[in-house]
Amino acid sequence: MSDPIQIRMGGYGPPTTTHSRAIKMIGDRLDSEFGDRVEVKYIWNIMDFGYRSEDILWLVESGIMTVGYQSTSYLTDRVPELGIVDLPFLFSDNDQARAAMDGDLGNYLKQRIEDRVDFHMLGYFENGFRHISNRLRPITKPADMAGMQTRVLPSDIQARTFELFGAVPLKIDLTEALEGIVAGTIDAQENPLANTVTYGAHKYHHYHTISNHFYISRGVFANRAAFNGFPDEIQDVLQDAVNQAVTVQRDLAVAEEEIARQAIIDQGCEIYELTADDRALFQDAVKPLHDDAKDMFGAEMFDLFRHGFG
Repeated sequence: MSDPIQIRMGGYGPPTTTHSRAIKMIGDRLDSEFGDRVEVKYIWNIMDFGYRSEDILWLVESGIMTVGYQSTSYLTDRVPELGIVDLPFLFSDNDQARAAMDGDLGNYLKQRIEDRVDFHMLGYFENGFRHISNRLRPITKPADMAGMQTRVLPSDIQARTFELFGAVPLKIDLTEALEGIVAGTIDAQENPLANTVTYGAHKYHHYHTISNHFYISRGVFANRAAFNGFPDEIQDVLQDAVNQAVTVQRDLAVAEEEIARQAIIDQGCEIYELTADDRALFQDAVKPLHDDAKDMFGAEMFDLFRHGFG
């Protein structure tokens, strides 16, 4: 009997996160369908082994890991087109964002990723809408962010967004960000509430603003050579398992945000939700970025974006 096909899957969070639970769903499906033909191994959090969160990209691309996930913003240096979904206030709600990522826009970005990175793209988990936490003061308008050292994802669009808010953006990896939050050398960070709680930032940041300024997806990808080497039936089941896991993960993420909100309250923190007038001030601040975006990304991408949700 031939050796089983080893499939190594994981990411950069504990096994309790929605992303890890979705990865486990995928592995369970492969185990149930193929039994001894496959051997599924999990590496839940690569940061536990001294890696940076961004290292998941080369770990999968090199074949050390088979399947992983990462926020699409981490690939904007190699796939500039991904910057379009880093634009602030691009989507109004989850349904609109999901329709775009599951439709023509997501498919276009999938092809651009595969053109430039040795990945086979399998789908998009939801990282969701992001909010601001900080250690200094309540944030209700852009002026409140003046001079705040703020960790952002490694995206030029996101860095420019926070410059327009008046902050000092720091494009650094999650591992460095967590060290800076604990040490007090980083004033603010932006994340979904679930991430803020999972990584413990709410223990150091008293002020939280529900801003919904970015919606970010986490691409799910496989090492291309490994995927192409799988028998057709394993490829098909893996893809179908990811499709199902994406749907479940997104539902879990909505529930997890509410649990995280309560954890922030229980920590004694303050939560401020932007009003429509507050939000308009932030949107006005980033208008120059949106004005430049069509020239940056081209009419074709904006047509795909609009077609995604009508």
